[in-house]
Amino acid sequence: MEPQFEHPTHCPRLVLDPAGRGRDAESAELVARGPATPVDILGVQAWAVADPVLLEELLKDPRVSKDGRQHWPRFAQVVPNWPLALWVTARNMFTAHGADHRRLRRLVGAAFAARQVAALAERIEELTAALLDELATAPPGTAVDLRERLAHPLPIQVIAQLLGLPDALRDRFRDTVDRVFDTTLTPQESAANAAAFYAMLDQLTAAKRERPGQDMTSLLIAVRDTEGDGSALTEEELRDTLLLIVSAGYETTVNLIDNAVALLLTHPDQLDVVRAGKVGWDDVVEEALRREAPVAHLPLRYAVEDIALPGGVVIRQGEAILASYAAAGRHPVRYGDSGGDFDVTRPVKDHLAFGHGPHFCLGAPLARLEARTALRALFERFPRLALLPGVELEPVESLISNGHRSLPVLLGGEAAGA
Repeated sequence: MEPQFEHPTHCPRLVLDPAGRGRDAESAELVARGPATPVDILGVQAWAVADPVLLEELLKDPRVSKDGRQHWPRFAQVVPNWPLALWVTARNMFTAHGADHRRLRRLVGAAFAARQVAALAERIEELTAALLDELATAPPGTAVDLRERLAHPLPIQVIAQLLGLPDALRDRFRDTVDRVFDTTLTPQESAANAAAFYAMLDQLTAAKRERPGQDMTSLLIAVRDTEGDGSALTEEELRDTLLLIVSAGYETTVNLIDNAVALLLTHPDQLDVVRAGKVGWDDVVEEALRREAPVAHLPLRYAVEDIALPGGVVIRQGEAILASYAAAGRHPVRYGDSGGDFDVTRPVKDHLAFGHGPHFCLGAPLARLEARTALRALFERFPRLALLPGVELEPVESLISNGHRSLPVLLGGEAAGA
C-alpha cells in the first residue's frame, strides 16, 4: 500500500473519477480542500494543485520535474500496471527536465513559430469551409454532431498536413489518440493501444525515410539521421516526439472547439454580445479555455526536493504532483465569486489551460487559430444554430480530457422533426 501523504487537515484522499463524471463537483471539491490536496489517480497518489497562483509557481519551479525516471522513486513499481503508463514513460519534451527538455523543445519549436502558424491560416480557412459545406448537406431538422463533424476532423486534418500523415493513417491515428485519453481502459488495453500507436508511428517514419517531404516528420527524421552519434535526437525520442505532436495537437483542440460551441449555445446572451461586436472571437476562445480547460488534470510532475506550501503542507521529495487545470480555471483566488460564470466580456481572462513556464504548450497559437477560425465561420454560416432540444451533454470518458462525447445540434435552429 502506498504511504499516506502528510496533510495538516488529515483530509482523506479524493479519488478522481476515471470516467470524468461530475467534473464540476469534483473541481469544487478540489477548490474547497485548499491549494493542494492528496488525490488518487487510478490507484496512484499525487498532490492535486487547483489554486492557480500556487500552480503557476510550481509550473515554473526548477524543484518540480516532469522526468519520472529521474525523480519519481515509484516509477518502476507503478509503470507496469498503470493505465496511464504512456503519460510518464514516453521520451519527449513532455516528460523531459532541464537540459534535455530544452534540447527537445528547440528541435520542435521552429514548426510552431508565429510565422509558421500564420502560414497555415489560409489552409485552416479552406478546411473549415469544406467541413461546413458538408454540414450544410444535412436535411433540415436533422441533428448533426458537431464534435464528430467539425471539432474532430479539423484538428486531425491540420496535424495531418503538419506531419505529412498519409490518408490511410488519419482515422487510425484518431482512434488511437482517443484511447490514449480514455482513462477507463485496463492496463492491458492501454498497453495494447500504445503498441498500436507505436506501430503506426514506425510505419509513418519508414514511409518518410523512403520518400521525404516538406513536413515536420521528414524534418525530425533528417535531424535524427544526419547526426552520426544520435546526440540531437534518438530513435526513441523521434517516435515519442511524433506521438506527442499527434496527441497534444489533436485532442486538446477538439475539446476547445467543442466546449466553446457548447458554451455559446447554452449562454445565448453571450453569443449576442459577440454578434453585436462588443467582443471578438479571441475573447470567446480565451474565456472558453478558462471556463472549460480542454485538459482537466495533467499527469504528472514530481518534487525534486521537499517543497513547503501555504498552510503547512509539504510535498516531499519524490512525490507526484497533478496539475488540475479545470479547477484552477474557476478558482475564486483569481476570479472571485464569478469563476464559474461564462462571461466573454470578462476583463481578466488569464488562465493556465496551456500550462505555464518551461512546459507551456508550443501548439497554443495553432490551437487558438483553429478554434477562432472554426467558431467565426460556423456561427456566420449557421446563424440559427441551436443545441438539439432536450439533449444532455455527456462528458468524454476521461479524467484527463475535458469535452463531450457528442455535441448534437440543429443547424437551422428548427425543432426536431419540423
